[in-house]
Amino acid sequence: MSAAKAFHGACLCGAVGFEVTPPTRWCLHCHCTLCRKAHGAPFVTWFGVGKDQLRLTQGEATVRWRDSSDHGRRAFCNTCGTQLFFESSKWPDQIDIVRALVDGPIDRAPSAHVYVSTKVDWVDIDDGLERFPEEYQSRRPEPA
Repeated sequence: MSAAKAFHGACLCGAVGFEVTPPTRWCLHCHCTLCRKAHGAPFVTWFGVGKDQLRLTQGEATVRWRDSSDHGRRAFCNTCGTQLFFESSKWPDQIDIVRALVDGPIDRAPSAHVYVSTKVDWVDIDDGLERFPEEYQSRRPEPA
């Protein structure tokens, strides 16, 4: 059996590049206020992997981290401002990656919408995916 093929991503300007070794743990659309404000978008699609599954291929010195809550911090490219990653003390072995930064497919499609209780009122969700008012524990399943 062959190993799953890694997928690659980068920020807008290309200064930060990364490689992810599958499998991912989950992929979701987040509608929380913090994600919406940080990205300037109605929601953000993330996927999660173990920290050891993410490797920066370039631009490590360009990545900046900032605290975004009492348990979380976000990474961005200091050159172009692209939001990259999220880490939380709730899940210390995991890193969340912005799905749109990966060109091409990953090993799963988004499976749900979270924090829909704080979604913008000008976006309708009609894709048939499960919806959760806040977070839910299955967002962070253990790797298979």
